[in-house]
Amino acid sequence: MVLAVVLVSELLAFVFTLVRSGGTDFLTELARISMLMQWLGLTSAALLCLLRVPLGRASTAAATVVALGIVLVNILILSIAMIWAGRRLGAGETLSMFPGETWLFMLRNLVIGAIVTALLLRYFFVSHQWRLHVQAEARSRIDALQARIRPHFLFNSMNTIASLTRSDPDQAEQAVEDLADLFRATLNDAGRLLTLKEEFELTRVYQRIEMLRLGDRLRVDWDVSGLPMRARLPGLTIQPLLENAIYHGIERLDEGGLVTIVGQCSNDKIEINVTNPVGAAEGDQIRQGHQLAVNNIRERLQLAFDGRGSLEVAESGGTYRATVRFPVI
Repeated sequence: MVLAVVLVSELLAFVFTLVRSGGTDFLTELARISMLMQWLGLTSAALLCLLRVPLGRASTAAATVVALGIVLVNILILSIAMIWAGRRLGAGETLSMFPGETWLFMLRNLVIGAIVTALLLRYFFVSHQWRLHVQAEARSRIDALQARIRPHFLFNSMNTIASLTRSDPDQAEQAVEDLADLFRATLNDAGRLLTLKEEFELTRVYQRIEMLRLGDRLRVDWDVSGLPMRARLPGLTIQPLLENAIYHGIERLDEGGLVTIVGQCSNDKIEINVTNPVGAAEGDQIRQGHQLAVNNIRERLQLAFDGRGSLEVAESGGTYRATVRFPVI
């Protein structure tokens, strides 16, 4: 930010010099204007930075007026300081670097400063409003995407519990408790990121519910011990991948199969692979069945990590693999 202030101040100094340098030495005029602009830019930025907490509590109109007043007072003080320095240094070549007039110099600086500062404040306001709008839109999209997941998951889970109520009421009761715990966590704020530990716990609860229904046909192998469990990701990211692996892979195979969940972390980026076997003749159906969940998770990852999160899927040799990548935050 300091570099940005310096560059913008020097750019303004160059523009003002082009306008005013007619008949005068360009470099001398540029040096004089640059000296004033650099001091104005850096000291004004420092003052606004020091006062950012009280300004942040004020209304937009009040903060704008106060910020404009601070910058104008700073311009007035520095203009007086330049005039005073020129008089103290005396005549000669050095004096040409400093203004000779007093009121005209200060008035011109105040008018130019007011115009430039007002334009910058307007730009910052519009930029801030645009950022808030983007964040609100992203939050709304996350809420909508999250809402599409929950009914789908609920219906599948209730079907599992319904199948257990006749065959094993005790296990059905345990499944209901697991489902309650799962939804108690997933019905939290959709914009809140879960830790990997929380997401894995939710996924394991879902795994227990499905194992009650499928028994020995479902086997899940976890290899995630090397991951930072405090890393965060959108809730219901891994669980839907396990759900799809079961419903579109394991459940379609008479002998069942093994789902592997493997994670690794390298260069502050996490990669998690969910792999499951698929039937040779089920390729098109599996791709269609995975599409909703895949698109949903992919979009939520992109929204949560500003485009740095991704989900890739691949099918080859009777194996379906979903790969989730996201940065450690």
